[in-house]
This record gives sequence, structure tokens and C-alpha cells, in this order.
Amino acid sequence: MSGDQAVPPFFWELHRGLPRQGPGDNASTGRAFRAAGPLPRRPVVVDVGCGPGVQTLELVRLLHSRIVALDNHAPFLHELTARAADLGVAEHVTPLLGDARHLPVAANTVDLLWSEGAIYIVGFERGLRTWRPALRSDGVAAVSEAAWLRAGAPDELRRFWDEGYPAMVGREDNARTAEQCGYRVLDQFTLPADAWWTDYYDPLVDRVGEARARHAVDEQAGAVLDAEELEIDMFRKYHDYYGYVFYVLKRED
Repeated sequence: MSGDQAVPPFFWELHRGLPRQGPGDNASTGRAFRAAGPLPRRPVVVDVGCGPGVQTLELVRLLHSRIVALDNHAPFLHELTARAADLGVAEHVTPLLGDARHLPVAANTVDLLWSEGAIYIVGFERGLRTWRPALRSDGVAAVSEAAWLRAGAPDELRRFWDEGYPAMVGREDNARTAEQCGYRVLDQFTLPADAWWTDYYDPLVDRVGEARARHAVDEQAGAVLDAEELEIDMFRKYHDYYGYVFYVLKRED
């Protein structure tokens, strides 16, 4: 859910139509959903930074209820709308173009706030504090965030993340931050490595290889492809040291 103005156009070309735009799988979405506990009969659900909405559609399947899907990249919302129509559930998805930093949602109205791989755009702590007022007093936020899983990361990996996401901290550090922001941790778990590969990195590797041949003399495209390959290589070599962690958090007053 990066701002379009900060991302090279070729990045969007490369990522268009991928099954997912980040790590995730339906099994992890389902586990987080079950950990959220019982919801009202007709819950208000908002998926923040929905991207093309694989998890949005899985939530529709689990909930049989309407979901507001918010993203600031309109083509992702178009993809989600088309996918929902293909599955015959278009009436259950309300796409909303908006900014995760300023949710266009009334206070104390949301039963379940969902965000897979997008809270980093706001910052983990800032996102939890900013989004908390939208939740009802017993509402739940389910978010996934990149985190260190163990100490002793190699220098190469540290340098990569210091440049790419210097705010990344340890798994338990995020849990403590959530508690300080007024939440109770209902569950936390690390996404399996397959959740990075099956619907994200594997298709992206194929795209990068095809794009190398088409854009051999395009410097901007080459820089994007180099960055994508470096990110994938870091995970291939060092996935034991970091990953995405799902946090299921209940608002406490």
C-alpha cells in the first residue's frame, strides 16, 4: 500500500496481477480470524491496505458478510472488484480509495479491523494508535508485521533491513508495543515460509526473469529488478532470522 508517487511506475507494472502483493496465505488468515473470537451477527469489517484482496475474499468466505476494502492504489481495488465479481461475491465487498494514515471511518464503529502486510506504511505503533479509535470498545485488530525472529542476524541482512525498514523490531517487542497502545494480545504467530513463496515470491521470480529480457537496457527497470532479486535472495538465505508475524489484538479500555 505504498504511495504511488514514491514508487517507480515499472514496479507497478512488474507486480500487476500477481496472486498476492506480499507474504500471506489463507491458512494464516483463517487462524487469525478464529483467534479474533465471536463477532456480531452483522459485523463492521475494514481491511486496511487490502491490495488486490486475496485475504479480503477469504474473509468474505469465512464471514459471509460485507467488508470495506481500503487501499490507496486504485488498480488494486479494480483487481479486487473483478475477482469478487468472478466469485459471485461482489455485493460483499465495498472498495474504498483512501489513506491508512487517516482512516475514513467513524469512531467506535468497527468490529474487526484487518491489515495484512500494510501497517508498516504507517508504522506499527502509530498505526495501532491511529486505528484504535475506529474500533468498538470490544473490537479486534488483526495485523501482520515484519519482525526479527532471532538474534545474531548476519551483517549483510542487517544492512539490508536497516536501509529497507529500519523500524523493524523483534516479535515480542511488537507485542509489548501493542499492549502499551491499549490492546490485549489474543494470539501471535509467524507466517510459514511457504506463505512467502507460493503466491508471492515464486510468481515474482518468474516475472523478474521475463522482465530482464524485455528491459535489458532500461536503467530504471533494471534498478527495480535488482531490488526485487536482492529482497528475494535475503529471504532465501536468512528466513530463519525474520518473517511476518500476525498479531490478533483486542481493544481494551
